[in-house]
Amino acid sequence: MEEPVVIPIPEVDPIKYPGVSERIKAMVMDSMVIVFMIISVSYLFAQFDEVSATVRTAALVFIFGLYDPFMTSAFGATLGHRSMGNRVSKGSDHGERISFPLALVRYVIKALLGWLSLLTVGSNKHKLAIHDIAVGSVVLYT
Repeated sequence: MEEPVVIPIPEVDPIKYPGVSERIKAMVMDSMVIVFMIISVSYLFAQFDEVSATVRTAALVFIFGLYDPFMTSAFGATLGHRSMGNRVSKGSDHGERISFPLALVRYVIKALLGWLSLLTVGSNKHKLAIHDIAVGSVVLYT
């Protein structure tokens, strides 16, 4: 009597991870949000006779340096991520957002490397970018 052939079923990850094109679209959307914020703040400042350099600097620091880390840590996604149906979470616990310090480090690496940070997205099963690998985060579909 012949033994039945058992074909192993490949393990399928039920979680879907966005690829490079979705992540680029989210970055473009975030760039448009930043441009909108700059125009809005410029218009607001124009309504006053004088705006101190401290206030102008604080506005620029928030818009350019804190928008991404704040949104990522507080809400799990920037507006660009949300528009694409994505969220950022801890790689070890997909239900938990990353902390602000980790989100800040993630953003700095992403900003320094630019598009190069996405080179690793296609090379691993969780589609991690370099900035995700560095802080232990993952981008998921919501």
